[in-house]
Amino acid sequence: MQKVELYTTPICGYCAAAKRLLKSKSVSFAEIDVMSNPAKKPEMIKRANGGRTVPQIFIGGKHIGGFDDLNLLNQQGKLDALLAG
Repeated sequence: MQKVELYTTPICGYCAAAKRLLKSKSVSFAEIDVMSNPAKKPEMIKRANGGRTVPQIFIGGKHIGGFDDLNLLNQQGKLDALLAG
């Protein structure tokens, strides 16, 4: 299973949706809350090639995008293979 990382905030509905989707697949993930740890936001922006909104999702170190991108991969049947590596 690939390492999954999510940059989130606690007030973000899309963050909650991304976590729900991953949990429904029994995927564990590292969550980085950029609201309680603002020093991580510049790291997120750099890793996400300028992406400033949350969530920013990484699977196996690869930038996936936000919830819409994650959900699209799931709908296309590509997410499970990506998670498996």
